[in-house]
Amino acid sequence: MQYEIISADCHIDLPWLPENLFREEAPATLKDRMPYVADTEKGRYWVSRSGAQFGLQNGMGSAGRVYVPGEIHRSDRMAEQGLYRDGAAGIPRLTDPELRVRDQDLDGVQGEVLYGILGAATRLKDDEAADEVMRIYNAWLADFCAARPERFAGVASIPSHDVGAACEEVRRVAQRGVLRGIEVANTHEMAPLFDPGWEPLWALAEEAGLPLHYHTIGPKVDYDYNALPHLQRRQAFAVHITSFQLAMSKIIMETIYGGVLEAHPGLRLVIGESGIGWIPYILDHMDLEWEDQFKDLTLTMKPSEYWRRQCYATYQSDPIGIRLLDILGEDNVMWGSDFPHPDGVWPDSREFIDRELGDVAPEVRRKIVCENAGRLYGFIE
Repeated sequence: MQYEIISADCHIDLPWLPENLFREEAPATLKDRMPYVADTEKGRYWVSRSGAQFGLQNGMGSAGRVYVPGEIHRSDRMAEQGLYRDGAAGIPRLTDPELRVRDQDLDGVQGEVLYGILGAATRLKDDEAADEVMRIYNAWLADFCAARPERFAGVASIPSHDVGAACEEVRRVAQRGVLRGIEVANTHEMAPLFDPGWEPLWALAEEAGLPLHYHTIGPKVDYDYNALPHLQRRQAFAVHITSFQLAMSKIIMETIYGGVLEAHPGLRLVIGESGIGWIPYILDHMDLEWEDQFKDLTLTMKPSEYWRRQCYATYQSDPIGIRLLDILGEDNVMWGSDFPHPDGVWPDSREFIDRELGDVAPEVRRKIVCENAGRLYGFIE
């Protein structure tokens, strides 16, 4: 396979999965607690008996939203390619390997890294059922990726509420050996990553050679949207969306200050859909504070040096970050299209890449859009 562009951030979301997947694969004791598709007055929606809502079947984005023409420009571009129309007709363009390859060919992408359903699983508010949902999804994703391993690198969904449950699923994923990374549920309620209780997971991920991923979920919502008038609600939502990626600084700081990367030099950390323009400030300020008052932490080198040695960040459009590659490190940045999310750049990825990386040296550009992800996920040697 000749690779020119590899997207390090794409998605297969729960609303596009086979509608009987979870109930068919779950043990009898859990079948009634699994997500399923129900006919409603508004259409066919993914729900659960406990009242969890997962969105319109084959709907838009991770939440299965209804596509509204003219509301989001990027969604309009996707709609022009018939994505939502085909979804409404039951054509599984996102979850049929050959149809998905066709859509990636349209975008000029030869390989993609697939993130999963952690946000949907946590909406169940039932840890045992959510663990089973992740197990079923990971098995399905492995089958999906095995159909075209030269095109797909799946990232397993791993729970964060219980380290024992997380390790059990990592062992299962590692034993099968198809998926190429693990994504731990990123929640506002999980223990900080410097908590020593996480240690078994770090050790297992390092031993298995599976890169550790945290995907952005945005900052904790402090606004009561329902109590706000329309304009203020829109203003609050604009604040939330604009600050969405900055919350990932906590992941970087907790893992580096917490000595996780010091203790596990073979562990690779990826922050997904995080953007990159803000990271140089965080690295510089971490170095400053470490030098000034935190030399007592269990670190043997500057925080920024752990970043360079073991960390990666993905972005889809970030011209400011591209100007700071000398600080970020050309080996630590990976482009991704975020397909098929409504803030992604499909089917215009090549246009974005050409515009934002046009002045970057060809060998550096190739690292960012192909080689860094290619080597991390085994697409290329």
